[in-house]
Amino acid sequence: MLDIKTHLTDNPKRKPAPGEKLGFGQLFTDHMFQATYTHGEGWHDAEIVPYGPIALAPSSMALHYGQAVFEGLKAYRAADGRILLFRPEMNARRLGNSCRRLCMPAFPEEDFLAAVHALVRLEEEWTPTGAGESLYIRPFVFATEGRLGVSPSAEYRFMVILSPSGSYYPGGLAPIGIRIEEEYVRAARGGMGHVKAAGNYAVSLIGQIKAHEEGYSQVLWLDAVHRKYVEEVGAMNIFFKVAGEVVTPALSGSILPGVTRDSVLRLCELWGVPAREAQVSADDLADAWRAGQLEEVFGAGTAAVISPVGKLAYRGLEMRVGDGIGALSARLYQTLTDIQWGRVPDPFGWVREA
Repeated sequence: MLDIKTHLTDNPKRKPAPGEKLGFGQLFTDHMFQATYTHGEGWHDAEIVPYGPIALAPSSMALHYGQAVFEGLKAYRAADGRILLFRPEMNARRLGNSCRRLCMPAFPEEDFLAAVHALVRLEEEWTPTGAGESLYIRPFVFATEGRLGVSPSAEYRFMVILSPSGSYYPGGLAPIGIRIEEEYVRAARGGMGHVKAAGNYAVSLIGQIKAHEEGYSQVLWLDAVHRKYVEEVGAMNIFFKVAGEVVTPALSGSILPGVTRDSVLRLCELWGVPAREAQVSADDLADAWRAGQLEEVFGAGTAAVISPVGKLAYRGLEMRVGDGIGALSARLYQTLTDIQWGRVPDPFGWVREA
């Protein structure tokens, strides 16, 4: 059992009023969780402390050599007042995998869950109640040893911060446009693409900026070897419904195994919707679109849950997909959010109380 010491703030912040615009990642709760790792001692000094700046030496190894990983999940306020978490054990497991890939000590999964539960319960009043609103949970690990030299750090910090966040779709579920990137690549097999390393997001910024400059919301990355197989979208996994069958890029070592991605596949199996994981080439997608067989495209991730795609740009071709929200996309979004907010029975046992 994780022994967590709690130090409460003497200066609590004003909590947002019902109906107040929250945005995403702009407002943080009163407290944060932290634990320290020291080589030879392991993880120790687990505590909840007032949210505030952290002290780092200018030579801290995370700043120079990039040993930093993170997770993202949410807490949801059910109609009966309960605070619910959605599949947090998957985030705990994935954080451990990310740490191991970057030669960092994994924070134990049971301690990850204990830390999240303790902090969310303490900050329960920060969990918003508006439609589509949630309490975003950001656990992360980074190297703290103050030393220059390319080698694993001997010291680390595990932290959790919380941010009340508004609905991803304040105006309702709406299709987005995405652009297939051919010049730059996000990750290669054998690299870090399959883990949530901070560097993956830094390297993706240039493609995101190019997409925005051309009027698209997101970038869809191709594989680094052949430059032909689609992989994932910015901060989401991607799905295609072609001639009645759902297909998503197979996990090849350069794609993040998303929690929502897995949930979509499980729901398709439950509903009897044909679905498979496979290599998907951009050219095949263009051919399917020309043949009228590309029925739906949607992203899947923690922030948006399901993000329908209305147009897909590739080599001068702008593929318009459907004439609004696809039936499967809408059903997946409604079902997943109903499970997350406790509005319907959970057939998988995915939800747990904080």
